[in-house]
Amino acid sequence: MGFLGVIAFILALLISVMIHEYGHYITAKRYGMRVTEFFVGFGKRLWSTQRGETEFGIKAIPAGGYCKISGMSPNEELADEFKPRAFYLASAPKKLIVLGAGSFLHFVLAFFLLFTLFAGLGTSQVLPTISQVLPCVPKESTCQAGDPISPAKRSGLMPGDEILGVNGQELAWADSAEILRASAEREITLLIKRDGQVINIAITPATRVVEGVSRGFLGIINEFGLVRQNPVKAATSSARATGAIFEGSIKALISLPSQIPSLIGQTFFGQERNSQGLVGIVGVARASGETVSSGNLSIGEKVATFILIVASLNIFV
Repeated sequence: MGFLGVIAFILALLISVMIHEYGHYITAKRYGMRVTEFFVGFGKRLWSTQRGETEFGIKAIPAGGYCKISGMSPNEELADEFKPRAFYLASAPKKLIVLGAGSFLHFVLAFFLLFTLFAGLGTSQVLPTISQVLPCVPKESTCQAGDPISPAKRSGLMPGDEILGVNGQELAWADSAEILRASAEREITLLIKRDGQVINIAITPATRVVEGVSRGFLGIINEFGLVRQNPVKAATSSARATGAIFEGSIKALISLPSQIPSLIGQTFFGQERNSQGLVGIVGVARASGETVSSGNLSIGEKVATFILIVASLNIFV
């Protein structure tokens, strides 16, 4: 399965390259430029076909691709009939559009992938449904003899109960959780859906100190699941995610010079690799393989993670 993940990543990368080069191709043709070659891969030709003045094909080494536009340099020798269509004779705005079209389509592809993730497949989120009721308020990581009974158990909360809101107000789970954490030792009323009926349950969250911070504690573990968004919200989430990934990519590039010494140490002197450090294409491919082969993720979670990896790569490059 890990091997399949790497193969899937390589195919996704090649498709991204094709879309990138298509951006150069279609805009160059739109402005009357001559495109002689459009190839995926490098090295020896495996297959090609002629369509008009352009040769389309696949080469042996699946490590990129290219679109050959005539006259990229004034020094390039061209037949007299093709010189008026040379790239270097085009106006500056047209040159910029042709050069930037590939990167622009990367962003379009990333946005489309993220939209598919948010609206079609869904993202893994904490659900308002109770999966497990803990028997106590643990002083350590697990319940021990003498630990007090948890508020959830004392109040009669049950696995399968869905928390609709707090104090008579229907809320998203994230908002309800914030209120619960801020309500230690204060009675609140949970709006619960149980067996199709909506009931109110009074409960007083206990106090539990987590990393030096006192928080309200019920003693429940929520279910996790894939949640889909409506198209409008998915589009907004996709735009925000695209912007966040792009911002992270810029920060990574800015920090690159400061990481060179550690990269040298890791490469030549056996220093331990920083898990938060830079990852190359090979590392990303390996991560894709590990994602697909992981036994801790559902099929949906594997696909969602893979889509996120490919979308992030498109924004980064």
